[in-house]
Amino acid sequence: MRRLRVERGLSQEKLALDSGIDRTYVSRLERRIENPSIAIVEKLALTLGVPIAEMFAEPGLDDTAPLPLKAGRKPRI
Repeated sequence: MRRLRVERGLSQEKLALDSGIDRTYVSRLERRIENPSIAIVEKLALTLGVPIAEMFAEPGLDDTAPLPLKAGRKPRI
C-alpha cells in the first residue's frame, strides 16, 4: 500500500482523508500492525485508483522500498 501511495504522491494524511479513514490507521496498516476489513481495502483501492487485487500484490525480489515523501505539509492549492 505504501508503494502505491508514494507513487501517487499522496501523504498518509491525504490518503486517509480521501478514503474517509483515520490517518493513524493508515500508518498502522502500512506498518502491518492492523488487519483491515475488505471494506477498508476497497476504500483505499478506490482512492488509489487500483483494483482491489493490487492491494494484495507482494513486491518483487528486485523491488526496493519507496523513498519517503518530502517532510512537512504540502501547500494548499
